[in-house]
Amino acid sequence: MSYLEQEIRQQPAVLAELFDIERPRVEAIVRDIRRREIEYLFIAARGSSDNAARYGKYLFSALNRLPVALAAPSLFTLYRTPPCLEGALAIGISQSGRSTDIVEVLREARRQGACTLAITNDADSPLAQTAEYLILCHAGEERSVAATKTYTAQLAALALLASAMAGDDRRLEALGALPQAVEAALALEDQIRRATERYRDMDRCVVIGRGYNYATAFEIALKLKELTYVVAEPYSPADFRHGPVAMIAKGFPALVVAPQGQVYADVYDLVAELHERGADLVVISDREEAVALSQTPCLLPVAVEEWLSPLISVIPGQLLALHLALTKGFDPDHPRGLSKVTLTR
Repeated sequence: MSYLEQEIRQQPAVLAELFDIERPRVEAIVRDIRRREIEYLFIAARGSSDNAARYGKYLFSALNRLPVALAAPSLFTLYRTPPCLEGALAIGISQSGRSTDIVEVLREARRQGACTLAITNDADSPLAQTAEYLILCHAGEERSVAATKTYTAQLAALALLASAMAGDDRRLEALGALPQAVEAALALEDQIRRATERYRDMDRCVVIGRGYNYATAFEIALKLKELTYVVAEPYSPADFRHGPVAMIAKGFPALVVAPQGQVYADVYDLVAELHERGADLVVISDREEAVALSQTPCLLPVAVEEWLSPLISVIPGQLLALHLALTKGFDPDHPRGLSKVTLTR
């Protein structure tokens, strides 16, 4: 069994440990930062962590009614023209905590007097040492190059922080049910493994999600690029209708993330349109009417609230990327040209 498959299966245990250990720490952090005049969030990340930041953009805006900006790290490292971060809670997200540009964003934020927080899997990393506050992922060593368990751990850390900042005990309690929901989603593995033969020769596709699951579309597309070398382009339905929908012809592969929630009706309408155009559809949803329109249905066995659905919806995408890589004859633990830690500046 590959490291990647092992790490995908470890996600329920990782989430359970994170919630158990980090909830008291996060509640203490929130009590402390409430004494600061936080006006907005400024999040710096790369790769899968950047997709977690996309989730954070929706999360903090909706739960905490705070503006969220995603950092352009080159302004700090190459242009040397960092923006003013007065009133910011600056969050750096990095699995390794060693991405030079993300560390530099938090270092500059702290120099300016902004509140700083790191979300990482390594308590001894430069990012953890730079930030005032730390939330650990508790994922253990992630040996596969493609991030899976650390990605969902980052989503969970952001959800925990946003819920605590909102003072919402109901949401905090809802987090406790996530490990079981992820475990249920993993039961789709055999079905997805059998389906991958259909896509053995696929070399391009689109991945579509909206709202909280806009991040999921980006993350699944990244996993397909990393592991199967497919040109997978992520879109929201709104952006997709503004031109890229012209690509869709009979047999064009499209993966759509469509769990129930505020954006479901719009995403379903696009699924129906793609079905009419003859697209080869993979649909990840907890709604039977949506998956019924697809050639490859991924009916989620459990429904969760929309704000938590990215932690469940990404699981079939991870499994699809894993088994498609194996079907194509690729080593999922060693994608060509990649290493576990990418140092950018």
